[in-house]
Amino acid sequence: MVRAAFQAQRSFLLLASQYQEPHKSEMVVLLKPISDKIQEIQTFRERNRGSKMFNHLSAVSESIPALGWIAVSPKPGPYVKEMNDSATFYTNRVLKDYKHSDLRHVDWVKSYLNIWAELQVYIKEYHTTGLTWSKTGPIASTVSMLSTLTSSQCPAPPPPPPLPPGPPPVFDTEGAKDDVSASRSALFAELNQGEAITKGLRHVSDDQKTHKNPSLRAQGSSARSPTKSHTPSPTSKAPPQQSYLPVLELEGKKWRVEYQEDKNDLLVTDTELKQVAYIFKCNKSTLQIKGKLNSITIDNCKKFGLVFDNVVGIVEVINSRDIQIQVIGKVPTISINKTEGCHVYLSEESLDCEIVSAKSSEMNILIPQAGDYKEFPVPEQFKTAWDGSKLVTEPAEIVG
Repeated sequence: MVRAAFQAQRSFLLLASQYQEPHKSEMVVLLKPISDKIQEIQTFRERNRGSKMFNHLSAVSESIPALGWIAVSPKPGPYVKEMNDSATFYTNRVLKDYKHSDLRHVDWVKSYLNIWAELQVYIKEYHTTGLTWSKTGPIASTVSMLSTLTSSQCPAPPPPPPLPPGPPPVFDTEGAKDDVSASRSALFAELNQGEAITKGLRHVSDDQKTHKNPSLRAQGSSARSPTKSHTPSPTSKAPPQQSYLPVLELEGKKWRVEYQEDKNDLLVTDTELKQVAYIFKCNKSTLQIKGKLNSITIDNCKKFGLVFDNVVGIVEVINSRDIQIQVIGKVPTISINKTEGCHVYLSEESLDCEIVSAKSSEMNILIPQAGDYKEFPVPEQFKTAWDGSKLVTEPAEIVG
């Protein structure tokens, strides 16, 4: 899939070298094939969250939108670097897992990251301020695209890249500050109950579980599964808000918990070690997971609380806000990425847990002490200095 995406980009660049820049309406059509390729790669990663190669897949998925540099102006090079940095977050995990056991993975990391480094060099030399179109020749169109494909004997129509991700949503932070604080305090109070929190949870009988009730499954089949894309097609308007049916079901080895709103009695039981949990677009809700899972992912959630017993792999929080997590048993690693506000309550058994964070703020780890919790902030700022032989990085002092 990655090779096909690059072949598509090469064909597009060949088109740009022979034709003049098209009108915006035509550009959307020309860019769609690469957008589709990028979407295909990202969807493949989402469908394989239980894979042992998930960090490899994530490195590719997070960086492949770099092919969208074609639609970026005036600084396409820095955009590619930003996407490469997103890959580095995951390739560092690969290096950590394999640097002492299988050097093939180390070689793969070096080779893959080098792709984007080489692309930056190419852009700097030929397209410094944006894609350079031919000054002569006809104006590019879908017809000329097909003509270029035929003459270059490319195997498939070239998919053009999407625009970079749009700006983050604008929130009225002043007006919402009090509400956020109040809801956070309430969620803190719930989580501080420890195991007593389960007393308030409603038991879900078999006839209420989607994966055990065919009629519920039929109702839920109309709800689309989430597909994550960093690259909306250029000049396209955001689609109208769609409402999705809430999902709580076991699909193969994955527990899907999606689109839950204002539900504080969500419960997952009968778990197995080989299973994973994927929590998507859940707001103002609390989920209790009993037993032992392989991994848990919280994606695009707001004001969400998670209480779980044991995880043998990783608990990952991405693209979320105001998340509360309580560990009852053990977990080796918790990853917080692109998240604003995350509070983690560790148990006595999980004090050796590693916290990995990137591009996140308002992170606090709460450690049990004398029957209560003591809060420790995770550094958000760092200072780096040259000591004469190497760079030394340490957390900056937190003001106030």
